[in-house]
Amino acid sequence: MVKDSIKLIVDSCCEIPEKYKNDPRIEIVPLWLEIGDYRILDDENFDQADFIKRVAESPLCPKSACPSPDTYMKAMNCDAENIFAVTLSSKLSGSYNSAVLGRSMYLDEYGSVRPKNIHVIDSKTAASGETQLLVKVLELAEEGLSFEEMVREAEAYRDSVTTFFVLDTLDVFRKNGRLSGFKSLVASTFNIKPVCAGDDGVIVQAGQGIGIKKALIRMTQIARSRLTPEIAALRHLMITDVACPERAEFCRELMEASGMKFREYTNLEARGVSTLYGCNGGIILTY
Repeated sequence: MVKDSIKLIVDSCCEIPEKYKNDPRIEIVPLWLEIGDYRILDDENFDQADFIKRVAESPLCPKSACPSPDTYMKAMNCDAENIFAVTLSSKLSGSYNSAVLGRSMYLDEYGSVRPKNIHVIDSKTAASGETQLLVKVLELAEEGLSFEEMVREAEAYRDSVTTFFVLDTLDVFRKNGRLSGFKSLVASTFNIKPVCAGDDGVIVQAGQGIGIKKALIRMTQIARSRLTPEIAALRHLMITDVACPERAEFCRELMEASGMKFREYTNLEARGVSTLYGCNGGIILTY
């Protein structure tokens, strides 16, 4: 059965819930983080406070670099017979293409002697959106589904995941070319914060608010408008925060107001990639 021999490979934009942090079925493939000449792997040694400080003190825009195909291939070369790789949106990062190439490299080199079922999922989102898929795949495995059934269910679930975020600044996204087609906000002078959403893997503007608090309120209003209590009861609300757990709690309270109860709620601390793009004080909400 799949649940007896499964491995989940995720890139380091995926936040891992506390209960899964020591799960032997999960391997994180790290991206590189760069601020000028300073370059580190987004791995277990990532120091969020130090990184935020370095970003604040540097005149240079921080950048990220995706894992190599060889890194993915090595992660796939394991004892598990069934492998799922979940990556950042292919429209935001090269991580998905690296994973796909890594799969091809593995099958070319080892496929005849150590055959495996390997499926790469373009999450079409990031951060806790990837976490949604991680948790779903593990749940599907526990249900005893076949690999092919798990692929169909995971892809369908991916298309149902909804992502919103509010950041204090979009400068890092803009300077790294991640806001192609995004409406320019000259009103930033007036402290207008955009409410952003994922749309088939790209970033779009869903609304705005004057100041971070009103933007968070507006985000949760829009997010709630796309739900019914019946649907919410089936969904897992996840909120990633970049060094601002109080904002995450504020959003959770707004999302669960007036009897809107989710199946489960998880607050996640941002890893390196989410910290780089979310900047200090960013909030990413998914369900």
